Amino acid sequence: MAEEVLDYLVVGAGPAGVQLGQFLGHAGHRYLVLEAGSAPGHFFETFPRHRTLISINKKHTGYSDPELRMRMDWNSILADGDDDPVLFTDYSEKLFPDAPDFLRYIADYAAKHQVNVRYDTRVTRIRRETESALFVLTAGDEEFKARRLIMATGVTKPYIPQFPGIELIDQYVDVSVDPADFTDQRVLVLGKGNSAFETADNLIEQAAVVHVGGPRPVKLAWRTHFVGHLRAYNAGILDMYQLKLQHAILDGDVREVRKDADGYHVKFAFARADEVIKEIRYDRVIGCTGFRFDAELFDEDCRPELTIDDRFPAQTPDWESVNVPGLYFAGTITQVRDFKKATSAFIHGFRYGARALAKVLNERHHGKPWPNTELPAKPDALTDAVITRINRTSALYQQFGFLGDVVVVDGDTARYLEEVPVDRVLADPPEDAYVVTLDYGPDHDKIDPFDFVARAAQDKANDHGEGHYLHPIVRHYRRGELVATHHVTENLENEWDKEVHVEPLTAFFTREM
Repeated sequence: MAEEVLDYLVVGAGPAGVQLGQFLGHAGHRYLVLEAGSAPGHFFETFPRHRTLISINKKHTGYSDPELRMRMDWNSILADGDDDPVLFTDYSEKLFPDAPDFLRYIADYAAKHQVNVRYDTRVTRIRRETESALFVLTAGDEEFKARRLIMATGVTKPYIPQFPGIELIDQYVDVSVDPADFTDQRVLVLGKGNSAFETADNLIEQAAVVHVGGPRPVKLAWRTHFVGHLRAYNAGILDMYQLKLQHAILDGDVREVRKDADGYHVKFAFARADEVIKEIRYDRVIGCTGFRFDAELFDEDCRPELTIDDRFPAQTPDWESVNVPGLYFAGTITQVRDFKKATSAFIHGFRYGARALAKVLNERHHGKPWPNTELPAKPDALTDAVITRINRTSALYQQFGFLGDVVVVDGDTARYLEEVPVDRVLADPPEDAYVVTLDYGPDHDKIDPFDFVARAAQDKANDHGEGHYLHPIVRHYRRGELVATHHVTENLENEWDKEVHVEPLTAFFTREM
């Protein structure tokens, strides 16, 4: 295999890897996906540990438009040129589906599209030839070469904080998930993400005491709109905490863990009590502190720079490594681009990122410009185009504030480009352009999500940004400088086609053109 030089090697046949393989194949590029497991979606064979996905599978929407249905389908991946796509909603009736159903789905997707995957092929080394700059990947006795490399491996190694005694505790990746093993025990779960609360909720019936501890306060996805924050599905322990049923949430840092015949003794520094340190005894301590990208496969001279506590590869607006040209990233490791804000960490976000990455690669390496539609540079034409898109698009709906449509004005003509990363537009801004996003209003996470008075801006003309819930925002840039912003006012059912939406937008374009 080493003699053959491919256009692309993709590492990882998870949802991002197989989708990208489909896009690369459809575009006519020579590629191969390398997968350590014996089937696609290897990660989902083990995770989540309790085997229920909290990615929404809302099968019944009342919509006939497949694009609108994708707003409620968080698990299907995309395919280029497929008029009869394989959809996850055909694999489960459950709103929170079982992980094995996703394994069946992704296997059928890969088979239908004949994605070129080499299974049972674990990459153990990645290096780069000095003269040719080719990437060379070692797997067993074989080597694979390509001009460009796309890592779609996800976050495969546990992220383990460092404190004395960390080696003594159990870890999420292999701790027992049988609640009977924790009967009448005192348990500390470390972490404040959904894996921690998934673990805690599994134990609250059987354990005597469950504490969930971490340095930062719990953030609720209802309030922040970031679906990686605590979801209602995993919030049972909050109910028991607030109703005085022994379980509790602790804010602070673990300073030390000791273990003796009496169990674990944890020195915990409470964050909001002037770092008062208290030693608390537990029968079990479980680390659920998340995962990180594994960069150890790379030789030092082509190892990607990491960021955010060395958990993720640092990336440019083109999803390229900041220090290794030709090395790209897809899937959940692209969350570094919109960390804890939008949805690049999840399938319903990174499926659009992978589609945009395919366009980036075509543009940068194959001479194919970003697809666009020409229209007259007139206010009515621009308004029609924007209103049509914002009432259908699932990409801007899911990737709020991160992907945007771009209207580039050049004399009497405008070009409409769909689903461009906003930071990519601003990194190389056109002379005169409008960027259209769906997004929440400023300081939306400071508003009580159940204060419906705060949403009084609905269906009232709004040029001042007081909207809090998801709504369209059109920003006008000249030579990269933001010169004007228009907020299309909120609507309860996300339908922005009334007079109160159309006329102010037309007036905005009229003023700006």
